[in-house]
Parts: sequence; C-alpha cells; structure tokens
Amino acid sequence: MTIDRARPQCHVDQADPARVRLSGTWTLANAVSLADILKRLPEQVVRVDATGIDRVDSAGVLQLLRFAKRRGLPLENLSFRRDHQALVGVIDDVGDERPKSRRDYGFLAALDRLGRRMYENGQEIRLLLGFLGENLVKLLRILREPRRLRLTATVHHMEQVGLDAMPLVALLSYLVGAVIAFLGSTILRDFGAEIYVVELVSIAFLREFAVLLTAIVLAGRTASAFTAQIGAMKSREEIDAIQTLGLDPIDLLVIPRLLALLVMLPLLTFIAMMAGLAGGVTVGAFDLDIPPQMYIARMHETIEVRHFLVGLSKAPVFALVIGLIGCLEGLQVKGTAQSVGERTTSSVVQTISLVIILDALAALWFMHMDW
Repeated sequence: MTIDRARPQCHVDQADPARVRLSGTWTLANAVSLADILKRLPEQVVRVDATGIDRVDSAGVLQLLRFAKRRGLPLENLSFRRDHQALVGVIDDVGDERPKSRRDYGFLAALDRLGRRMYENGQEIRLLLGFLGENLVKLLRILREPRRLRLTATVHHMEQVGLDAMPLVALLSYLVGAVIAFLGSTILRDFGAEIYVVELVSIAFLREFAVLLTAIVLAGRTASAFTAQIGAMKSREEIDAIQTLGLDPIDLLVIPRLLALLVMLPLLTFIAMMAGLAGGVTVGAFDLDIPPQMYIARMHETIEVRHFLVGLSKAPVFALVIGLIGCLEGLQVKGTAQSVGERTTSSVVQTISLVIILDALAALWFMHMDW
C-alpha cells in the first residue's frame, strides 16, 4: 500500500490577506515542515481554511490549534473538512493536558499564587451572593405562586437532613457536654467552685456549642450530599434535560433543600442543646456529687432565656450557608467524576470555614451588644 506523502502547503488569499488556505498532508511525518510553515505566516492572518487538507492526524491538528492559541484566534476561525471535525474536537478537549512544569517556590511566585487565590475566593463570594439573591427571588415567587413548591421533595429532604442526622447530633452533643463539664470541674475544684459547672455548660451550649456542632455535622454530612447529588445530575446532563422541559432547576433542586435545612437545623440545634445539658447533668451526678434535681434547680435560677434565643437565632443563617454552598458547588460541576469529587471537597471546606467565621463574628457582636 502506498502512503501519500504530499508536502503540506499554505497560500495566502490574494483577495483577502487575512485568510490562508492549507493543502497537502498534515501528519506526523511532516511535523517539522508544519511548524516552519505556521511560523512564517504573516501577522495579519486571522482565518485559516483547512478544508483543502487531504490527510491530517493528531499532530497536524495540534499544530493548528496551538497556532490559533498563540495568535489569540477563536476556534471558529479555523475551518476543517466535515470528516476531520471529530478528530479536531477530541484534540481540542485533551490538547492542553500536558505535564505541569515544576512549581516555583520563589517569593514572587508565592505572591502570585496568593493573589490568584484571593481573586478566586473573591469570585466565589460574588457567586455565592448572586446565588443567594436568585434564591430569595425564587422564594418570593413561590409565595405568590404556591403551586411551584415541591412539597414532597421538601419533606423527603427534611427526613434526610433532620431525622437521619438526629442520633449523631445528639450523641456528639451529649459527649461534648460531658467533656466540658469534666474539664470545667477539674479547674473549678481547686477553688471549691464546682457548682459553677452548671453555668459553664449551660451558657456554652445554649449560646455556642449546640448550634456550632450541629452546623459542622450538617456541613460535612448534608452539604457534601447536596453537592454530590446535584453534581451527579449535572455530569449526566439531567439538569440540561430539566431546562429543556421548561422547568426551573432552582425550584426543582435547590429550594426544597434550602427549606428543609431552614426547618430542621433549628430543631436539631434544640436537640443538641438538650443533649449537651444532659451530658453536664450526667457528669454532675456521677463526678461532682451534684444531684440532677439540684443541677436543674441551679440552672433554672441562673440561666436566662436570652442565651437560648441567641444560640437559636444563628441556626437559620447557618442553614442558608450550608444549603447555598452545597447546591452552588453541585451546579458548578464540569461533567467529570473528578470534578464531582473536587466540588464535594470544596463544599465541605467552605461550609465549615464560613460557619466558624460567622459564629465567631456573631459571638463578638452579641458580646458587645451585651445580649
């Protein structure tokens, strides 16, 4: 069998100097000639007509794509034969997957990475705020048009978010409450003030630990689940199918999850408060010789309702943060399994970090307001 080794050629269109016509065989056997031809093309060339090429392989296509990238030309400016389009599409998808250069650990490179990271974080915050606004608009629309509410999906997510997480939240809160009571008693025993363990555990759990522990558990459990579920739908193009059917993905996928979190996170926070207080009662009864009746009476005398309200007021804010980040990261999945994993990890990290930051800011604000 004879192989056509016609030389690759290019001709600048006399009528249109910005256009060049290619012909011949653009294959690996002529790789050196291809590079020389493309380097000699005039700067005014912005359109490449490759329909005259007889034979082309991945090396020829890659040379043309890199030429377009160097000149800043869009892919639409390169015209290929119909039977070459599939190869061009495949090479375009994988053409940039080359091994990364060694990381530069210099000072300027570190500043460059820091600046890029700060810019990316700023973009994430902007996207999150925009997503919050979009969901608030859709929630107001549901108030005007209640038929848009997916009640069955909302109840289903309430079960997953709330009932399924309740044993874990209660157990962790109980154990943390017992640990705080034990550590507090170890210090206060030196001053003969073990009775103040009641105030320590009660105020700590009612104001901070209950809502924070619940939010962290749901950030790791629920936000990751939301991202994985929506991301899998995005990778399988189910969200595109939903939009093709004329349905709104926000109404269908995001709003039910947000409403489920807004309802269940305050309830789980209340359960965590009770479990944490029970842990303090247990340590008081078995380690501090404080009977449960005395412990509860002391708590009734010293603890104010405002501590309970301060802790519970943070729950809806944390629910919004967890739901919005979990769903937004899922909608940003690119379509591959690797992207699903990366977005799920990013969702957990972002939600836990933002919950802790917001809790710290709220604690400082409530303290300065003397609430």
